[in-house]
Amino acid sequence: MTKINTPYFDGAKLLIVADCAAYAYANFHQEFIRGKVTLVGCPKLDGVNYSEKLTEILRNNEIKSVTVVRMEVPCCGGLEMAVKTALQASGKFIPWQIVTISIDGKIID
Repeated sequence: MTKINTPYFDGAKLLIVADCAAYAYANFHQEFIRGKVTLVGCPKLDGVNYSEKLTEILRNNEIKSVTVVRMEVPCCGGLEMAVKTALQASGKFIPWQIVTISIDGKIID
């Protein structure tokens, strides 16, 4: 369980990633993880709403940016929506982006 207030979040570039994305995209570590604090989850299999905890992480730490890496499959929409909800609820303006990986391992947007 990730602690909300911890030194590694201060000044961090946050990477929030679907757990299957790293397996689908061969250069995942080189292109996404390096230099970021990484949180991993699966909205389909975990069965939890991540938005509340993410809101608290964003609200209580100085996060520089948020990158979400998800798969193109519908269940990953829950991860994207949780991050959008958390960003809005945090009351902060934090630069963010969504990267979508296709099921054949290519970046599609």
